Amino acid sequence: MGESAATNAYPAGSIRTTLLRALVFAFMLSSAWTPAACGQEAGAGIITSLHVIRTLTKDQARGGLPVAFEATVTYYNKNDVDLFVQDGDDAIYVETKAFQDLNPGDRVLIRGQARDSFTPDVVSTSISVLRHGPLPKPVVADFQQLIRAERDCMLVSVRATVRSADIVNFGNMHGIYLKLLMDGGPIDATVVETDVTKLKGVLDAEVQVTGVVSGKFDSKMQLIGILLEVPSIADMKILKPAERSPDSLPITPMDKVLSSSYVRDVSQRVRVKGTLTYYQPGSGAVLQNGAKSLWISTRSSVPLRIGDLVDATGFPDAHEGFLGLTDGKIQDTNIFEPIQPQPSTWRQLATWNSGDPDGHQSDLVSFEGQLVTAVREGSQDEFVLTSNGKLFTAVYRHPPIDRDLRPMIQIPVGTRIRVTGICMAVQANSIDPTEQEVPFNILLRSFDDISVIAGPSLLSVRNLIFLVGLLLVLLFAAGARGWVIERKVRRENASMAYIERRRSRILEDINGSRPLAEIIEQITELVSFRLHGAPCWCRVVDGAQLGNCPPKLDAFRIVHEVIQARTGSPLGNMYAAFDPLTKQRTFERETLLAAAALTSLAIETRRLYTDLVRRSEFDLLTDIHNRFSLESYLESQIEEARQNATIFGLVYIDLNDFKQVNDIFGHQVGDLYLQEVAHRMKHQLRGADMLARLGGDEFAVLLPKIRNRAEVEEIANRLERSLDEPFAAEGYVVHGSASIGIALYPEDGSTKDSILSAADAAMYVNKHIRREKKLAQADHQ
Repeated sequence: MGESAATNAYPAGSIRTTLLRALVFAFMLSSAWTPAACGQEAGAGIITSLHVIRTLTKDQARGGLPVAFEATVTYYNKNDVDLFVQDGDDAIYVETKAFQDLNPGDRVLIRGQARDSFTPDVVSTSISVLRHGPLPKPVVADFQQLIRAERDCMLVSVRATVRSADIVNFGNMHGIYLKLLMDGGPIDATVVETDVTKLKGVLDAEVQVTGVVSGKFDSKMQLIGILLEVPSIADMKILKPAERSPDSLPITPMDKVLSSSYVRDVSQRVRVKGTLTYYQPGSGAVLQNGAKSLWISTRSSVPLRIGDLVDATGFPDAHEGFLGLTDGKIQDTNIFEPIQPQPSTWRQLATWNSGDPDGHQSDLVSFEGQLVTAVREGSQDEFVLTSNGKLFTAVYRHPPIDRDLRPMIQIPVGTRIRVTGICMAVQANSIDPTEQEVPFNILLRSFDDISVIAGPSLLSVRNLIFLVGLLLVLLFAAGARGWVIERKVRRENASMAYIERRRSRILEDINGSRPLAEIIEQITELVSFRLHGAPCWCRVVDGAQLGNCPPKLDAFRIVHEVIQARTGSPLGNMYAAFDPLTKQRTFERETLLAAAALTSLAIETRRLYTDLVRRSEFDLLTDIHNRFSLESYLESQIEEARQNATIFGLVYIDLNDFKQVNDIFGHQVGDLYLQEVAHRMKHQLRGADMLARLGGDEFAVLLPKIRNRAEVEEIANRLERSLDEPFAAEGYVVHGSASIGIALYPEDGSTKDSILSAADAAMYVNKHIRREKKLAQADHQ
């Protein structure tokens, strides 16, 4: 049967496969196997008929015969390697590459090799699209045809009731997983679709589903269920909606749930034959026939001999991904045909791959490992073993209570033993039990299934513990002093590491924006830690006292260190208080000296930063705001006025004939003149007003709180009149004046540049008028 995303076919490539290939090709060259008879190209040895591939025997398929045939794509999932194709009444599964441009209805030429699986399938090496055409007409299938593999890999249409519909993961993909109930039994279906809204109203509805028949298999490639691969949710049509929505059902008391149960099981009893490899009276048994084995649930307690050939009947059951029989009845033939246990490794037993014909589920195996622990529980004895770093458990289930229970076998921990029993998976994924490592147990038949290979090594854990304990006792006296010294060194190292981390953090804060007071307090805390908790504090010249200063200094021995500046007078003092009964140590002064140096760095760095900030915002000559500061404040003022629907004014000031002052009296007098101009104008302003020097002899005043233009004009007049009095500097008298222009936001400008331009333009108009008046007066005289 074709595989789903949860299955793989048998791998090829062993020595047996190579020999089989040679035999097959030799047989093809003989008269009994002609190219024409097998649908092959003459002389090429390539099978060109899908029908011939389907009729290959397992040995022929396992030989990897080359194939090249045409067929129509019925299903392909671009995110996976699964491809189903059909030609007439023949269909097959092809393992190919993901992300190919293949669509249902494409007529393709497939080249590759045949492979043995549940039925023969193909591993492709290349796929060529010949043309696009119609899909084969879906065949109406019933449950019996599906479960008997009569519609294997074919495009079919089934009628069923939806029992569940869920969005689930298929490896790295997402899709819809449907549980369907046909007339005859349950099947599953997968749809590569993640839109949960498309599942609305499908529960309990009678639907018609069109898809390709795949299958679900156990680790031995035995069929355990039917899976339809559905290309699209559009391929599921609701024939009869549910009688009522699940959300509208009445609430059923929990103890009455079973009252709604209804099961009609028409499964037929089957009969199998094999060697009895395990028997737990009243519970279950295992039969094995060659590479096939089966768990049979039975309530029978009739004595049976392990190794006898037996007949068993029961009803087919596939649970948690594994095949078995329920309600079994076992008949002993008294023919002794024992099965030899198959030596296995942990990886072989833990890997459940449905494409592996040598799977070990329910097989009689033998396994070697080292005993980690053994424990007797109420119903079973458990032996935990390790092999290559992996743990597993061998379990001996106790016989019925009316039989004598032997004492638990005593095996020293560390002993290498071989266990023989039935390999049983602890759990498996019901959707995809393959391609994963699952925990397993070994079911022991009796204590005779445990054989000792080698006793525990002298270097066992117990012996090592005893030896180490003895050495510790012998070396305790000599090692006590070393332990104390080591612990002291560790404390010192930890303390130094902590101090270094704190010091690094302080250095980062010095270069950051953390307040200076907090940095100095961190330094005093670090000094206190270094001095084993002694109080420490700092007094900054003309500043605060920071740190932990005791209220009564007379009760302590005080040590201090001056905080020196790189240039100039000291910045302060660093203090520490100690018990007066202790003597002063060099370590104390060294610690305070390092703290004073760190504090000096913090204070001077912060002062330098403050000075740089001031230099970036204030004019160095007049000690008023500069152009950058004015423009920044102007932008924020525009934003505030826009938010609150207010107005503000801007006054632009240009000193008249300032160049003559520099030329006649010199630049020193000119600088003093500018300083005095700034001083006089500052005294004409209100507290919220900003005076700024824009450069040279240009000034500006920002008036944030005004009510009208007249108020701005009144302040501008005061500024102009403040320059009427002569300026005296360096023995010279300078008569100054200015041209002033005003602008009002938003009347004269709504942006920074526009309002500055408006004030500047008004100033130049004022200057022009003043110049014209002056010329007129000169002409009149």
